[in-house]
Amino acid sequence: MTKDEIMELQRQLANAGFYEGLIDGLWGPMSEAAMKASMSAAQLRKEQCVPSQPVTSGNGMVVAWGARVSRTFIDRVIWIQQNLGMPSEGVNWLMACMAWESAESFSPSIVNMAGSGAVGLIQFMPRTAIGLGTSSEELARMSAEDQLNYVYRYFLPYKGRLRNLGDVYMAILWPAGIGKADDWTLWDRNKRPTTYRQNAGLDLNKDGLVTRSECLAKIREKYNRGLSTEFRAVI
Repeated sequence: MTKDEIMELQRQLANAGFYEGLIDGLWGPMSEAAMKASMSAAQLRKEQCVPSQPVTSGNGMVVAWGARVSRTFIDRVIWIQQNLGMPSEGVNWLMACMAWESAESFSPSIVNMAGSGAVGLIQFMPRTAIGLGTSSEELARMSAEDQLNYVYRYFLPYKGRLRNLGDVYMAILWPAGIGKADDWTLWDRNKRPTTYRQNAGLDLNKDGLVTRSECLAKIREKYNRGLSTEFRAVI
């Protein structure tokens, strides 16, 4: 590969949360390890799925946005939370992020209004769908409950790393932000002009930096709204 091709691959691996080295076009041990981790993650995503009949007991558990989905859907989200090594509150983090991404519809066929081609519960991009062993068209034809198989497969490479609401949303939006502090900068107008321009609406204070905290503002609102009496479920 040329230096430019290696740099582009390093960028992709970094954005996916696998590579933390310099984007320098030099293929070394860190680049090799990141590539192997990415390939292992891809294999895991193909092999793992949510059991058809996960059994859970709620014991009075409050589920954000639970009134908008079936009990089977809730059970499967609980299974995902448990198998990703998330704390119990992770159920509500997942629900809040899916509510945000699906415009509160929890529809498996909802499409991105900006024309990106993204679809479904976490707005799977067409390229992402292919990497998960499916397609945008197939995802859109699934039930919401069955599409959770692919939600799980998507999150699986980040197992054990999703420790708060911000980490869950970063896994969807910009995986390199998983585990970072909320003042961490995702996009700098000077250093990443293209991605900054595409996400400039998230720069709440208009300082030329989009921070993790700014990205999470709407997600926190969605989390709190989902726990209101109107939208929550107690199981």
